[in-house]
Amino acid sequence: MSIKSDKWIRRMAEEQGMIEPFEPNQIKTSADGDKVISFGTSSYGYDIRCADEFKVFTNINSTIVDPKNFDPNSFVEVSGKGYCIIPPNSFALARTVEYFRIPRSVLTVCLGKSTYARCGIIVNVTPFEPEWEGYVTLEFSNTTPLPAKIYANEGVAQVLFFESDEVCDVSYKDRAGKYMGQSGVTLPRP
Repeated sequence: MSIKSDKWIRRMAEEQGMIEPFEPNQIKTSADGDKVISFGTSSYGYDIRCADEFKVFTNINSTIVDPKNFDPNSFVEVSGKGYCIIPPNSFALARTVEYFRIPRSVLTVCLGKSTYARCGIIVNVTPFEPEWEGYVTLEFSNTTPLPAKIYANEGVAQVLFFESDEVCDVSYKDRAGKYMGQSGVTLPRP
């Protein structure tokens, strides 16, 4: 298994639609010239962005967080502001701007960007398995005692691509994974 470079990522995005929309360069400023948290292709990965669709966790219903029976009323939807404020010691879900189509011989690992980590904001994303596709649901944990701001349409995490020397016997698509083809912020499914 080997980690893939920027050249491989560009080729797979352009030839196989692995990432759409795809930014072949590392973007650090907006069209207006304002600084942004970088996104796009890096040396050995791709910095993803979150869309302007957030679900912020709230405890107003005093429910138990149960992954087998998750109460969707535990979230407040926030969109259209260009950012999201996460309360202290809470979390929010978002989705990526990018739609992914992972090849059968590839596994990805996604890590949070250091800009957010240095502010006490942890980005949690599970691996994208072989032949999984969809928008990625991102989880932002605010570990601080203060409100935290997440910016939409800017870099939030980096995806690393690992290609195996051999193709897996059973892919995510083959076993009809429950998060296949997700189109928005997707809550836990039992």
